[in-house]
Amino acid sequence: MKFTSTPLARRLFEVTVGAAIVVTATAAMGQAKGAKPLDGQVVKMAWIDPLSGLMAPVGNNQLKSWQFFAEKFNATNPAGVKFEVIGMDNKLSPTESLNALKAATDQGVRYIIQGNGSSVALALVDAINKYNERNPGKEVIFLNEAAVDPDLTNSKCSFWHFRFDADTTMKMEAMTTFMKDQKDIKKVYLLNQNYSHGQQVAKYGKEYLKRKRPDIEIVGEDLHPLAQVRDFAPYIAKIKASGADSVITGNWGSDLALLVKAANEAGYNGKFFTYYTGVTGTPTALGSTGAGKVYQIAYSHYNMGGQNDAWAKEFKQKYNDDFYTGSIVRILELMSQAMAQAKSTDPIKVANAMEGMKLKSAFGGEVEMRKSDHQLQQSLYMTVWQKADAKFPYSPENTGMTLAPVAEYPNYVSSTPTSCQMKRPGA
Repeated sequence: MKFTSTPLARRLFEVTVGAAIVVTATAAMGQAKGAKPLDGQVVKMAWIDPLSGLMAPVGNNQLKSWQFFAEKFNATNPAGVKFEVIGMDNKLSPTESLNALKAATDQGVRYIIQGNGSSVALALVDAINKYNERNPGKEVIFLNEAAVDPDLTNSKCSFWHFRFDADTTMKMEAMTTFMKDQKDIKKVYLLNQNYSHGQQVAKYGKEYLKRKRPDIEIVGEDLHPLAQVRDFAPYIAKIKASGADSVITGNWGSDLALLVKAANEAGYNGKFFTYYTGVTGTPTALGSTGAGKVYQIAYSHYNMGGQNDAWAKEFKQKYNDDFYTGSIVRILELMSQAMAQAKSTDPIKVANAMEGMKLKSAFGGEVEMRKSDHQLQQSLYMTVWQKADAKFPYSPENTGMTLAPVAEYPNYVSSTPTSCQMKRPGA
């Protein structure tokens, strides 16, 4: 495998060693038998996310995941293309991300990947809309792997943006469907990061619980700075003082790992309902103390079975790390299928082919890219932190624990409506 970093990316973003990568299949891996419509065409993709600061562990894990799966798909995909992934450190900053976008387009990149931070995603959508208006024939597409602010597929929806994660409302719909049947939940505290995603989690958490369980009391609510808090003990003290038996949080990365660490140290015994327990650092922070008390709602989990278990095992052997960003697989699946269908790598043709596309994903059943707003429709899973066993054996970060599924919510349950009024090229 060949790895490269561009001089421009190094100069602008101080990319860490190995951060900018080019992933191509070696001759030994070969192409699948039979001619493909785009044999050997290179598709450049710029991954713009944090590789420094408190959220660097998450970014580094995801960049390795792109490396791993680009290699898999380069070996065989229906279009016969070769995916080239260029990693750029945005330091979790919208401004740095716009600089990275400029560098990427200067290098001829026409596919942009991002996911950590909806504030970044919103800035990128706006910039990409403007860039595409100014540069007909050189349009770029934004492949959103994890930014879940509902506005991205509602008031801010764009023909150039495709989201492969489930948005905040979809996850909250499934989460509160589960919570409404937990009769021991009486008092809930909302603790979230103070940016668009965290604000939306708090908003929809209150709204959906009121609709489904009006007897549940919201006993407290806090928003804290994103990726800046190093000690959550004061927040846990407030949660304990409120009498909350459960906490809803959209926190991720260090903000969730340090939160659950503080809860463990303070002896808080309430439940946590989360979006990102499986993300780097949180399993270690939990250890065995959160067994039966920490829940995650997500489009995947560690014990999906079949091909996913084989990939997870291989990834861990190769990197001594855990694979959890399943949207990477779905992006590459839909992208390569759309390119094969369009017989082109041109972003407009690929976008038109992806609209409304349905396929059975290797990562968890049938999915559909909803044409009206470019929000992927997919099943969601509620899992609980427990000891790994014969039925659910995968142990993240070698904790001896796992996230075991307790409920599955198919597309028709997790789907939420959209207000998107899509403006398409040439309309």
